[in-house]
Amino acid sequence: MKAMILAAGRGERMRPLTDHTPKPLLVAGGKPLIVWHLERLAAAGFRDIVINHAHLGAQIEAALGDGAKWGLTITYSPEPPGALETAGGIATALPLLGEAPFLVVNGDVYCDFDFGRFFRSTVANGAAHLVMVDNPAHHAGGDFSLDGDRIVYADGGPTVTYAGIGIFSPSFFAGVHPGTVMKLRPLLDAAIAARRLTGERFTGRWVDVGTPQRLAELDNEFRQPASRTA
Repeated sequence: MKAMILAAGRGERMRPLTDHTPKPLLVAGGKPLIVWHLERLAAAGFRDIVINHAHLGAQIEAALGDGAKWGLTITYSPEPPGALETAGGIATALPLLGEAPFLVVNGDVYCDFDFGRFFRSTVANGAAHLVMVDNPAHHAGGDFSLDGDRIVYADGGPTVTYAGIGIFSPSFFAGVHPGTVMKLRPLLDAAIAARRLTGERFTGRWVDVGTPQRLAELDNEFRQPASRTA
């Protein structure tokens, strides 16, 4: 299975840190956020990684190179200024991802999720499987609900938040033309309606590192003697 790390966002909420550094290269615990992913993916058995980029993308390529340092092969999917949003970026990278289901992970989250569980996982044609987490304080309303292993719309019951980790069939993006600017949410809504979106709850360490404060808090965790992130 191949994996794609989404690294094309501008990181507006991270400014001024992202004025000169792309968000996935911001450091916590002595390593860029994206390197934590690369290390865990390599340890899980992944070898082929696709990374999209736009804002200061040349810095990402210079920092990570061809991936050999981690025993990986990294291929890049450059996007135009402003990027293509999640669905547009993935659809544009499909020629690099092949015909089998692939893993996608947001480059601006930190987690201790075991990617090895997904290494040989699959989903039905046109379907997707998402990892969900308890709602963080900054997103208390959540995104969806879980009905067993099926993701459904919230209807007054408990909600969960999409962790930015999922397995997707290439045909999930069949209606998105390469180069199109498109968010992921419309495709997720269509998959819910078609009952082709499944999910699971992850209760381990997960941080949406979306602001300088949350980056500093995460970095401080690494400095604690009994750090949960170690």
